[in-house]
Amino acid sequence: MKTALEIMGRVSVPPVTPFKENEDVNFEVLEQFIDFIINNDYCDSLILTGTTGEFHTMSDEERVEIWKAGKAAVAGRVPMVAGVGSASTRATVKLARIAEQLGFDVAMVVLPYYSKPTQAGIEQHFRAAAATVSIPILVYNIPLFTGVNMEPETLERLVSEVPNIRGIKEEAGVAPTQATAFALRTPPDFSIYCGDDTMVLQVLPQRGVGVVSGGSAIIGNWMKAMIAAYYSGDNAKASEIYFRLAPFFSALNQNGRINPIPILRGAIEMGSGLRIGPPRGPQVPATKQELDFIRPILAGLKEGKLAESAAG
Repeated sequence: MKTALEIMGRVSVPPVTPFKENEDVNFEVLEQFIDFIINNDYCDSLILTGTTGEFHTMSDEERVEIWKAGKAAVAGRVPMVAGVGSASTRATVKLARIAEQLGFDVAMVVLPYYSKPTQAGIEQHFRAAAATVSIPILVYNIPLFTGVNMEPETLERLVSEVPNIRGIKEEAGVAPTQATAFALRTPPDFSIYCGDDTMVLQVLPQRGVGVVSGGSAIIGNWMKAMIAAYYSGDNAKASEIYFRLAPFFSALNQNGRINPIPILRGAIEMGSGLRIGPPRGPQVPATKQELDFIRPILAGLKEGKLAESAAG
């Protein structure tokens, strides 16, 4: 079985889900947005109904409709990952089966949220999801939102005994320490992705292979250039790009926002010209002041400046 890196590449983008003003999914704009990301070469693969896509606000039926529409829009141009995670093991298993039937390349499974299961419960959850499909499983660890963490010892057992658990999106908030712990307990062909746009250069030396990056839906050219510079040994160039991106990522969490999606949605509208629409409640749209703050930062990252800067 291929590694997650061989399938997903270095930069995997989970697009926001465009909504109409009444919060219905805007499938027409979804297709246009997918074209925008792929045509600008911002991604190596796409993840539908991840956290950035607000899967947690959707019914299972909505998620499946988004997968079908997304698959049709991509039309085989890039590999595709389905976010199949749920608070329920039964629902996760059902969604993983559907994703495989629809032809997705990878199923991403977030740790079960709300119930705060033990490590034994987490392990059982992933064993059940992996057993129901033959496609690779990408573990998604984000304790900030789920309330539970994938402990390194638990991951070690899973990876050693479940052959199709092939990678992890690590976003524990202690990534420099935990990514190393994961690397020490998993084989070299197990793919560790950074799940935090702000910590990519910290995770890559810890056997990280790339990033799952919502922000790369509009700055993916910069993210790709930064990672390429790192792997080519040009750490000075990678650092230069990192510091150019830092203000943008910081601006997504203005005013104490823990969730960057509302401001990211506004930034995507600026960068793409598409009407992405509001987030679903209880999130509220970015304010005029928040958008005014991020606007010049995004303008400074326009695509035309990349070649000149990255060529250095």
